[in-house]
Amino acid sequence: MTTMNQYQQEIERLERKNRLFAEIQRHIGGHRAIGMAELYEIVFQRPWKHRINDTRRLRTYITELRREGAPICSTSTAEGGGYYLGQTTEEINNYLHRREHKALKILVLNARMKKISLPDYLGQMQMRLGTGHEG
Repeated sequence: MTTMNQYQQEIERLERKNRLFAEIQRHIGGHRAIGMAELYEIVFQRPWKHRINDTRRLRTYITELRREGAPICSTSTAEGGGYYLGQTTEEINNYLHRREHKALKILVLNARMKKISLPDYLGQMQMRLGTGHEG
């Protein structure tokens, strides 16, 4: 049974997620990326106090939108970086390539720590995913 408080929390979550998507649509292309702090203030309508803890929920909303197919990209530079909607197929593919490269580096490190080859490690992961076991 859903309580009124849970219902209100879900409405608030959806409103924030909608504000996020509406704002990110104003930032098309990497050259128009919006920083985390500014995006947080727009979505939550208040400044963040703790960079990591306060922005966790915002990053969760971004992940949810990506799972729904929104081509939300991010960039990280010495000047800051931020989030944006991919403008071209090439821009989206470049972003995805950077994510794949990062993921591969993590998998290589994991394989080395387990003292097995990367192909063996990937095979183990594939078997776990196929059986529905996390590990």
